[in-house]
Amino acid sequence: MDMLTIIIRSIIIYLIVLFMFRIMGKRQLGQMQPFELVLTLIIADLATIPMAEVGVPVLHGIIPLFTLVILHYLLTLLTRSSTAISAIVSGKPVIVINSQGIDYKAMKKLNLTVDDILESMRGLGYFSLDQVEFAIMETNGKLSVLPKAEYAPATNESVKAKVEKSVIPVNLICEGKLMKENLPVAKVDEAFVLKFLKDKNKKAKLKDVLVMTLDENGQVYLQYKTGGKQIYENVRAA
Repeated sequence: MDMLTIIIRSIIIYLIVLFMFRIMGKRQLGQMQPFELVLTLIIADLATIPMAEVGVPVLHGIIPLFTLVILHYLLTLLTRSSTAISAIVSGKPVIVINSQGIDYKAMKKLNLTVDDILESMRGLGYFSLDQVEFAIMETNGKLSVLPKAEYAPATNESVKAKVEKSVIPVNLICEGKLMKENLPVAKVDEAFVLKFLKDKNKKAKLKDVLVMTLDENGQVYLQYKTGGKQIYENVRAA
């Protein structure tokens, strides 16, 4: 009898939760705002209680679920009607890459690392910081990229242009740390990296560098934590 009760309860809760998510909209998990993700996790937890605990009335599980749906509806209305409330609940889009390179202060404010930004860029098909004009971290945690004109997706006017071989930059320095495991990949050593930094800025120290990459064409992307990116071409190890 208990098993039949559990089965019936499971079907009821499943249908109710399915109905609730239909009401909440068709956003994918990666498109959810923070409050929507929190709501989803709470709903998942609450839904298991009346299914697992036979002694708990089904109604005691259903009421909190519908309460959360009403709360979601009210929060959605408030965020749509007020930009101030929207900023508090969902946050604001933040520019993390601008014409000067990575915005170090914005990156730290969002509790991100250089690797986080590079990973998001690669997911969008951009493997070099030099390919990006602007990048914005959206409120749902997704990165939006505006590429430089020469790296923008092909159009009817540009399909006849000469296609160059794509190269992947190797990360040599990341947030003041030398990436020793990447040195053999870039075919350079620690002495080369330190000498390069010394030649370009005698006062600069390794800990001052936000990011430094090198690709097989010899292009170096260098940016300090204080801001301002620099691009060097045809850099080769001695």
